[in-house]
Amino acid sequence: MGIKWRHWAWPAAPLALALLAATGCEGTAGARPKPTAAPATSVARVCAEHAAGPAKAPAGAVTVDPAVAGDLAAKTKSSPPHTTFWLRPGKHRLEADRYAQVIPKEGDSYVGAPGAVLDGRKTNQYAFGGTARNVTIRYLTVQRFVAPQNEGVVNHDSADGWVIEHATIQHNSGAGLMAGAHQRVRASCLRDNGQYGMNAYKASGRLSGLVVEGNEIVGNNTDDWERRRPGCGCTGGVKFWAVNGADVRGNWVHDNRGTGLWADTNNNDFRIEDNLLEANDGAALIYETSYNAVIRKNTIRRNNWVEGRKYADRGDNFPFATIYLSESGGEPRIHARTNKIEIYRNVLEDNWSGITLWENADRFCNSPANTSSGDCTLLVKNTKRCAQPAIATAPLYGDCRWKTQRVDIHNNRFVLDKSVVDCTVKCDRMAVLANYGTYPDWSPYQGDRVAEAITLKQHNRWHDNVYVGPWVFVAHDPSRMVDSGQWQGTPYQQDAGSTFRAQDGG
Repeated sequence: MGIKWRHWAWPAAPLALALLAATGCEGTAGARPKPTAAPATSVARVCAEHAAGPAKAPAGAVTVDPAVAGDLAAKTKSSPPHTTFWLRPGKHRLEADRYAQVIPKEGDSYVGAPGAVLDGRKTNQYAFGGTARNVTIRYLTVQRFVAPQNEGVVNHDSADGWVIEHATIQHNSGAGLMAGAHQRVRASCLRDNGQYGMNAYKASGRLSGLVVEGNEIVGNNTDDWERRRPGCGCTGGVKFWAVNGADVRGNWVHDNRGTGLWADTNNNDFRIEDNLLEANDGAALIYETSYNAVIRKNTIRRNNWVEGRKYADRGDNFPFATIYLSESGGEPRIHARTNKIEIYRNVLEDNWSGITLWENADRFCNSPANTSSGDCTLLVKNTKRCAQPAIATAPLYGDCRWKTQRVDIHNNRFVLDKSVVDCTVKCDRMAVLANYGTYPDWSPYQGDRVAEAITLKQHNRWHDNVYVGPWVFVAHDPSRMVDSGQWQGTPYQQDAGSTFRAQDGG
């Protein structure tokens, strides 16, 4: 699964923050910006400002002794469901076996005293696992576990209804945290984990009703998985897979190696709002082969400097974006709180490029070019139906592909100062485009059909935005660069009611 950028070939709340108000590219390729200092706003500064747990055991709680290796797992095993465990100050350990872990029972709660740490000592793979529902973890630091790639340390088995609050999950391999249905992750620090801060993936059953609120998600993908496995699409601050309903709000997502937030493959009904997304090496947000979302009131700044520059220095002409919608759009037939993707009231400042709407003509159900191999759209249950001759006619002609459609981009502020980004070209683009369809030989989407559709026929609209700085626009395919006047004129007719101040610099 996951995205590969070079899909194209063309012939010749209380926790919410207040909004703040490559040829020719200079600088060292691949250099990472210095870590971001804490913002002036009081959003999600939880890694530096830890909330303290109770200094005394709550009434009725079982006390866990850090001096006894395995005490937490043993007392969990011997206690009934709905037990509260209070971890004394100090460094708690599990047994030395790599598979030693805590297996909670339904309704169990784990509360850390000030200074309570559960340490995997780079020996244990998992901290908390099993399928028990409605487990709570509060005020606890979980660190130095060594989960394998694509697996997680806390809630390893993606059990439902877990609540993680005021926790610090750091310096682990794999994902710091997995997610189950109706999970709540609040006011926690997901820091410096090897692959993801959180991997929202559930192997069986539905993953719905996810809330990620008021967290600091920083420095993840320390193992640099995209370098180790190029094109894996398996990195970032948070990765969401097939999540039906998520609220992602009031988080500070910064300085991650790769993408900040990445929703990949058949996600639906997301609200991404009031976040501060900054200084991530790649895109701030990727929404890929997914449906129906509201992206609003976010501050998005200084993202994509590393990855955007890397591809530009290679001479790649693709408009690598800070908000990247890849084969994703609104679909009224799929139930959600909206029937489009609406991007509004965001401030994007000094990122490498802006918003790209992209559709790969060769990527559809049953195509060898579909990097989400084995998956089909939410409109087609049987992937094998997407084959000739049926795929060439309605309804399968439309339903067998993920469409970038019904995207409404309005009332945003796009600011670019190239001297801040340290570039001359290729960091200044807004885009709606597709490739020339060529593959496979039985594809009904060959030629420029998809490029014509995404650009002119699928109700993708920019309007009533403010542009400050030297923005340019890519329409239809990577070779068509237009200025603001052409962008607003026929045939594109984009950005009605928008203002352009190209000479302001930023």
